[in-house]
Amino acid sequence: MACARVPLDEQQVTEGPRGRERTLPALHPARKEDRGFLPYQPPPEDSSPAQVEEFLEQAQFISEDLEWLLALPHDKFWCQVVFDESLQKCLDSYLRNAPRGIDSASLSSSPAVAEMQRSLHRSVFMVFLRMATHKESKDNFITPAVFGEIIYDNFLFDIPKILDLCVLFGRGNTQLMQKMIENIFHQQPSYYGDLNETVPSIIQVFDTILEKCGLQSEETGASEPVKLNTHPRRTPMTMTEEDLADLVLYLCDTCTTIHSFLDIFPEACSTFHQHGFLNRLSSFYEMAVPDLEKALTKRNFDKCLQEDLWRRVCHSRRRMVEITHLLLQHTCLQPILEGSEHTASFVEDFLQTFSAFLQEKRFLADYDEQFPVADDISLLQQAFPQLDDTRTSYLLQAVESAWDSIGKKRPITASSANQSGDPVSKAYPDIRPALMEAAGGGATIGEELRGAEAMMDIPRKGANGAVCTLSAGELESLLSHIRDLLPDLGEGFLLACLEEYGYDSELVINNILEDKLAPKLNKLDRAMPRPVKEALPSVISSRSNVFNDDEFDVFNRDRLDMSRVWKGRRPGEGVREMLNDKRHIDEQRERYQSYQTVVEEVPIATGQSGNQGGTYAFDDYDDEYDDMYDINQVGANDLDEDDELLNRRPFTTPQVLRTRRQEEEEEEGEEEEEEKEDAVKRDQFVQDPAVLRERAEARRIAMQSRKGYRPPPQSHVGGGPKGRGQTQETVLDRRRKEMNKSRGANHNRRTMADRKRNKEAQHCTESWQKKEKGALPRARRRRLSGCRLPASVLSTCTADARDRTVMENVL
Repeated sequence: MACARVPLDEQQVTEGPRGRERTLPALHPARKEDRGFLPYQPPPEDSSPAQVEEFLEQAQFISEDLEWLLALPHDKFWCQVVFDESLQKCLDSYLRNAPRGIDSASLSSSPAVAEMQRSLHRSVFMVFLRMATHKESKDNFITPAVFGEIIYDNFLFDIPKILDLCVLFGRGNTQLMQKMIENIFHQQPSYYGDLNETVPSIIQVFDTILEKCGLQSEETGASEPVKLNTHPRRTPMTMTEEDLADLVLYLCDTCTTIHSFLDIFPEACSTFHQHGFLNRLSSFYEMAVPDLEKALTKRNFDKCLQEDLWRRVCHSRRRMVEITHLLLQHTCLQPILEGSEHTASFVEDFLQTFSAFLQEKRFLADYDEQFPVADDISLLQQAFPQLDDTRTSYLLQAVESAWDSIGKKRPITASSANQSGDPVSKAYPDIRPALMEAAGGGATIGEELRGAEAMMDIPRKGANGAVCTLSAGELESLLSHIRDLLPDLGEGFLLACLEEYGYDSELVINNILEDKLAPKLNKLDRAMPRPVKEALPSVISSRSNVFNDDEFDVFNRDRLDMSRVWKGRRPGEGVREMLNDKRHIDEQRERYQSYQTVVEEVPIATGQSGNQGGTYAFDDYDDEYDDMYDINQVGANDLDEDDELLNRRPFTTPQVLRTRRQEEEEEEGEEEEEEKEDAVKRDQFVQDPAVLRERAEARRIAMQSRKGYRPPPQSHVGGGPKGRGQTQETVLDRRRKEMNKSRGANHNRRTMADRKRNKEAQHCTESWQKKEKGALPRARRRRLSGCRLPASVLSTCTADARDRTVMENVL
């Protein structure tokens, strides 16, 4: 074992069998375990059973090996990481081939593949996180300087790996990734030099894309235009579908990676800014993006591929605008707000950067739509009052001119578009119909192209009816944010998670990856689609009115009797005729006659009275007659025997005036009556013992209730299991039992036995004294001489010779 509180790089370990021990440094190749790590292969695209089975088997091996690696102690882990080449190849293959957030089509639809990929993704992240930690505990740590040398000299981390880590694990683990990258750069400053050498290579990527698009050649630089007669150009309109798809994928992956890195590690913004990255990015945007959009809208090829490429181009445009904002925010605006000593130089740098953007009309308009330039200038005017108003007004007018040059009217509330899902697609309204026509009017493209037009300040309701304060565009942005990292999850499941966690996308991603969702969310199907919005019923069909379905209900009737419709006085009718028209009175009379209940004349048939048939007699009604008992038959069900009329309730002496003997006699009488009743009901068969016990218990309870018996309160002496604490009732009951346990039952057996023994000893002593005095009879003295005295009596005896002789005879 390594010594405690000693850095791992200084520890010495003694290993080997007894007699052949050897002392080695804690970090030594001989301590590495022989375990071969397999390289990672991406999930299959066609999801055939054979390929799925092969992927699951290989991924299971890798996952088990990584779990084994994470379970190793601190010294063993670092020996394996530093000296095992197969482990480094496995981790490098995952960083290269793992699906990115935008690669939703590359993930299989199989739930087993998705679950295995999720588990493997977490294991790889935990391995890199432990590799970037130089101090795990007080006992397990590495000297910071040595840690920086280990990770740098053994290529455990380099700039390409760091970029891949940011794009793969940045979403949902922002804080952990920030601490991880900052610790790497802080412990090994040489990475800053590597980053400085890497930025020109990143800029070269954009030059390569321009060259592939035919907008720049190797001989001419980016600042010189390409001559038309030099050689035939290969443009996005003429290249093959495979080359165009590779070009778009290359651009999308580059923009996404740079944005993720700068978002997690803002200290790198200054390095990018020193190389003039903003000017190269804006010129690339202005040159390449229109040609790529034109190729995607004008060319006819596979619809699914076309939709995917268009989505990636929109994603790349959004990321390029956000990269520009990050660089300006951390290199110019933030130092100004912090009150730096060189505020004037930062302000000048900001103004010169935007002055260079003025010739890039499309880029400037798209940037202003997502991050309004007027807001930044207003912020500068507040922080730096000496700002030149002439330059700021010139910049604002140039922004307005950029909007006019692209043929789009600037929105009235530009800040409302800051949170839109696709801010740049709004600036090109002519792309939508062209692409819709080329793609056949697909609904997916229509959803992707809405962009800032989806921004509406109307509250939405969630799946459970709770009002969502986010607009439709903001909600779509959150969903796309999560699906970029977790594309296998359904939108319905993500909506439920967002609603549960207050529409916090990072919290949702973190809980999903760490499997810490609420129980009700775990019960949902992770592939649940978005619920279809129910169409609201029309107001006309849902209205309720007293005039429904009448002859003038125009909403339910197509034809009306127009002869009954007029304006003012009825045509052809005078005032006298209108007043003399009593038809409505006759209609009301017929209506109320149906409710008539009193018949004044009743026909009487012949033979029922003295009147002849066909005559009528009035129904005589006597107001003095009492008809109270005509319906209720009082006494009809009573017993008519004489005994019932004479029987009364027997006289009972009040309980207060009773004597003890009367109560006992009454109880005995009741018991005899119960025995008689049982004897009458007794049969010759053996009854169920359970029934008999229930009857006896009922009789006991009845007798106790008559005597006023109150059962003792429930005891909590038993309490709960040990080690979990006891309730206050249990503690009080146990204390009460301990205090009163000697009052009854057999708890005082020892006390009573001691008392009895003392009485016997006292009695024997008195008898002995009487024997010595000769007061006892001869027979009594013999019995006493043969008795065996207890030890308490022996202790009270005197030490003279006579007593010793007697005690020897007794014993």
